[in-house]
Amino acid sequence: MQIIRHSEQTLKTALISKNPVLVSQYEKLDAGEQRLMNEAFQPASDLFGPITLHSPSDWITSHPEAPQDFEQFFSDPYRKIPSPDKRSIYIQSIGSLGNTRIISEEYIKWLTGYCKAYFYGLRVKLLEPVPVSATKCSFRVNENTQNLQIHAGDILKFLKKKKPEDAFCVVGITMIDLYPRDSWNFVFGQASLTDGTGEVD
Repeated sequence: MQIIRHSEQTLKTALISKNPVLVSQYEKLDAGEQRLMNEAFQPASDLFGPITLHSPSDWITSHPEAPQDFEQFFSDPYRKIPSPDKRSIYIQSIGSLGNTRIISEEYIKWLTGYCKAYFYGLRVKLLEPVPVSATKCSFRVNENTQNLQIHAGDILKFLKKKKPEDAFCVVGITMIDLYPRDSWNFVFGQASLTDGTGEVD
């Protein structure tokens, strides 16, 4: 087991930029936002806590990726930003999200609240829930788990067709396992940056 911790200086380097555009944004932070930013620099903060790697098969260990600081994210030419006419995040439920309707509704209520808080300033709207059959996606039964799985790429195509005109993005939510291709055992989610679509299970 391995634990990854970042020092205060490492966090400051990753989060703070000398880019003039970002500097002007930092200067506009109110007292509460400044407090959160300063809290993020503390190694013991809940915002950026230690990461525990339990085995060599953990994602960080088995799929090494180059680090990205906030300035790199901000300057990424492929980063999409909301526009005045595309400022809504749509949530599309696919299949049942719980054993009862009440559980499903509570889950969506919690998810909507989280999205509104995390993506502050964007509208969060719900699309009418659909059964899995409405997506016309391919499916299989996983030979190892015997769980039903639906094809992630097919779900993305379905979401692209359902995407409203004022949508910044549309996100599909399902409790059914996903798989991206036959050679993969499963995938937690998949997205298309160019289409502004994604799904998670």
